[in-house]
Amino acid sequence: MSEKEKIPRPADPGAAKFTASQEAWRVLGIMSEFVEAAQRLSEIHPAVTIFGSARTPPDSPYYRLAEKIARKLSDAGFSVISGGGPGIMEAANKGAYQGRSPSVGLNIQLPREQRANGYQDISQTFRHFFARKYMFVRFASAYVVMPGGFGTLDELLEALTLVQTGKSRKIPIILVHEPFWRGLVDWISTMLVREKMIASEDVRLIQLIDEPEEVVGAIFRHYERSGFAQLPEEREKLLNL
Repeated sequence: MSEKEKIPRPADPGAAKFTASQEAWRVLGIMSEFVEAAQRLSEIHPAVTIFGSARTPPDSPYYRLAEKIARKLSDAGFSVISGGGPGIMEAANKGAYQGRSPSVGLNIQLPREQRANGYQDISQTFRHFFARKYMFVRFASAYVVMPGGFGTLDELLEALTLVQTGKSRKIPIILVHEPFWRGLVDWISTMLVREKMIASEDVRLIQLIDEPEEVVGAIFRHYERSGFAQLPEEREKLLNL
């Protein structure tokens, strides 16, 4: 009998059972991440999530800008949430840590690059990116996006998608430092709209702001009419992300 004609042997039922057991425990571990993080973060409203590169050194203008923005947000009464690592995340936590409101770090276990910074009043570590990303969205009244790489772009596009599709309430999504972001915003405004990949009004979900005081002002202006308290339908949306 040729190799192709051989009848495959049935899978080992014991091995299949072991794999199913492993998957069940993994699901329970994911659930525990959600439950623990939701409980720890339940009292931090209102909060602003700040995204940005882990590779930004402390002597960078981006680092100093993020630190200043976070300090102003903290003194204005906003808890500040970051990814809890180095770079822009550290700058955000540092600024908030020196301010009046809690500094929150949502750390992720990675083979390299990520380490928890030392400026966190509340620190939560995740094994799974999607559980961590949910918490960024679930507790944020605004997103402030500093210059960054693939991870930052992933978080930005996730936020835009959730708001655009109505899966999340509409909140300010602010890109800081126009020279860094202008090319991307122009491409979104022209190519994506022209090709009818998005509606022209979707571009207005993005704000480009350079000054820390204006970042805080833009967030307050957004909530002047509705207030920061979530409406019942908004809470329902966030529970069904």
